[in-house]
Amino acid sequence: MKPTLLPWALLLLATVPGPDLWPAAGAQLSCSQRCGDQSGPCSCHPTCFGLASCCVDIRDFCLEISPYSGSMMGGKDFVVRHLNWPNPADSVICSFKESIQTHGYVDASGRVHCVSPLLYESGRIPFTLSMNNGRSFPRSGTWLSVHPSKVSDSEKSQLVNETRWQYYGTPGTQGNLTLTWNTSALPSDTVTIELWGYEETGKPYSQQWAAAWSYLYSLATNIHNSGSFTFTPKPAPQNFQRWEVGSLRIVDSRHSAGKPDVQAIWSNEHALAWHLGEDFRMDPVAWARNQCLAWEELEDQLPTFLEELPDCPCTLAQARADSGRFHTDYGCDLEQGSVCTYHPGAVHCVRSVQASPRYYSGQQCCYTADGTQLLTADSTGGSTPDRGHDWGSPPYRVPPRVPGLSHWIYDVISFYHCCLWAPECFRYMNRRPSSDCRSYRPPRLASAFGDPHFVTFDGTNFTFNGRGEYVLLEAALTDLRVQARTQTRVTPEGSQDRGTGLTAVAVQEANSDVVEVRLGDGAGVLQVLLNQEVLSFAEQRWMDLKGMFLSVAAGNRVSVMLTSEAGLEISLQGPFLSVAVLLPEKFLTHTQGLLGTFNNDPADDFTLRSGEVLPPSASSRELFRFGADWAVQNASSLLTYDSKFLVENFKERPKHDPTFLPLFPEESSASPSQASAAADLCGDDSFCKFDVAATGSLSVGNASRVAHMQHRLRVQSLQPVVSCGWLAPPANGHKQGERYLVGSTVRFRCNNGYSLAGADASTCQADGTWSWPTPTCQPGRSYAVLLGIIFGGLGLVALVGLGYWLLRRRKSNTAVWGSQP
Repeated sequence: MKPTLLPWALLLLATVPGPDLWPAAGAQLSCSQRCGDQSGPCSCHPTCFGLASCCVDIRDFCLEISPYSGSMMGGKDFVVRHLNWPNPADSVICSFKESIQTHGYVDASGRVHCVSPLLYESGRIPFTLSMNNGRSFPRSGTWLSVHPSKVSDSEKSQLVNETRWQYYGTPGTQGNLTLTWNTSALPSDTVTIELWGYEETGKPYSQQWAAAWSYLYSLATNIHNSGSFTFTPKPAPQNFQRWEVGSLRIVDSRHSAGKPDVQAIWSNEHALAWHLGEDFRMDPVAWARNQCLAWEELEDQLPTFLEELPDCPCTLAQARADSGRFHTDYGCDLEQGSVCTYHPGAVHCVRSVQASPRYYSGQQCCYTADGTQLLTADSTGGSTPDRGHDWGSPPYRVPPRVPGLSHWIYDVISFYHCCLWAPECFRYMNRRPSSDCRSYRPPRLASAFGDPHFVTFDGTNFTFNGRGEYVLLEAALTDLRVQARTQTRVTPEGSQDRGTGLTAVAVQEANSDVVEVRLGDGAGVLQVLLNQEVLSFAEQRWMDLKGMFLSVAAGNRVSVMLTSEAGLEISLQGPFLSVAVLLPEKFLTHTQGLLGTFNNDPADDFTLRSGEVLPPSASSRELFRFGADWAVQNASSLLTYDSKFLVENFKERPKHDPTFLPLFPEESSASPSQASAAADLCGDDSFCKFDVAATGSLSVGNASRVAHMQHRLRVQSLQPVVSCGWLAPPANGHKQGERYLVGSTVRFRCNNGYSLAGADASTCQADGTWSWPTPTCQPGRSYAVLLGIIFGGLGLVALVGLGYWLLRRRKSNTAVWGSQP
């Protein structure tokens, strides 16, 4: 994603006056306490820059900051851009969410700084700024609070050999530990290194349940800011040993011990094995076993959360394609080398994007290299659901919804107790069993791309190349709306052809934020707008927003994951956008718009607003009427109009341009040479052939071919798969095979001293049942022993028979010899 700065913005920057030039008193010509307001003689809304309608002091009151993001642990120093305040007379106060205040300052160059506070939530945090010691807060901006694991390593101190820190005190793990950090991140001659502990107290799932970080003690004070600290851990005093999860904080030594919300460098949160007491060091296995048993007892008292979690996708292909409901688990990512520390045997894991509705829990699904789901019933590397969703759950702040940290308390530290520090992992796996996929239902996919072409949720293909703004999807079930803008393509020669394509897509669900993705200035550039303001992804590629999550991947692909579990992926394909929409099964019979009526019946996909249904055999001209009928209405538009061009051509004109006559598919033709080249490129893809004919460009046709191919591959990945569910091995025996999908066979064997009663193999059938149940292994001699006895007995009988025969023969010969003279 390349940041863009439009020419009009550069011009505006050159003409906006400084803070000493104020508007006339009494007129609404100032942005003081008006950020986001479009009313009045001048605007304080982000769109004003392109419309040349901003109040002259907008940059003094509607703040831009750098950096704009940091860990929710706080302590990040950021600069307020464009605001210069030489010789301040009063203190600077920065107020976050109207309740959390930190002290800012003005540096020697007159630049204003704030320090981010310790928060218990991720996402966009509003803040206001006072330059008069808190008497008024007329300036406002937004800080992006980030999950600790998504923060760059350069912003954190590093636990050298982190595994050693978290196993310290167990057999073979003693000696010194080392902490390192980037000294430029904390400009101070001397520093203090503090230990902070995290806990969640009160009755679970009650109003008294609370999350808290607490300063515990300092490891070192007033040491040189060298970027490294080595020490030999000593057991903590008894009153600190209840904290088992925590983080190290490095601060300027001039601050008093534990002073909150000052500039700081934090380490990763981690298991505090190194600070635990002598009882842990004397017998870590016994200590951890006791903790595991206590956790097991607590779990049995808490409500079960497993029933409300979504089932895992059956295959890795499904898991990666179902991007509205599942997203890559950063701890086990195929695209990052599959370093799956906690899931040996897996190559990729995903997590459910949304926390469960009642207990705010999370699902995890892990897969092997052949795409098979890895279950805890078969392997300690299997996927485990989480009582506390690792990414938290809005509105965050309280257990078990605190991003990352609630997950540590209820799912991670207990894994250390039961699986890593003591051999009691079966207890953990019994209470965190993997979900199989018997009730998983893949989402349905619809796409729009190219000139533009559409594939509906029920699989209908058609082309509608109107010019204007149109409803791709409306679903009253969740008040989901997806709209798109189409424009004509400008050829390299500067002329406009008779084809159009998607240039902007916007989405909103209920009262969520509005996200828009559009073509930016310059080739190969996407812009993402949040509530009509252009976002930067220079620091973070994941954002927690109101009613949705937003992810930007390499290769100009934007993913929007909505609370309803619907998902959008918008990408750049050739000169236009391509959009894929994923809807879970609950949207069945609840959609309308250009992407069709999702009801498993393609015959009514061309339904107009009035309810009239065009037949599937409708001509391109009839379908043009269908598309025009779904033009956006001005009052409900989600799209942004932040330039003179957009205002004049879309906002102030009909949403469907009645003067534009496109090239219809049945009217398109190509020269013989062009037709030959298109046939070689496109094969049997009619969308590709049409775009070559309509635009004369093989590259445009190829972009449609690729987008169409990606759609079909994704549909194939999302095909339902029959699962028969996990099949247990026999007691006193074992099984071969850990794949439980249709056609898979599991084989059984008994341990020595046991014999198999039942079938030695079972196959998953198309109706979701196994051909045979798990057999039993009965006590007694094994088949090998029985066969030995049988054949040994037969051999003994044969030997006896042979001896008898030889004896009779000898007696017969003796009688003959005795009768001769």
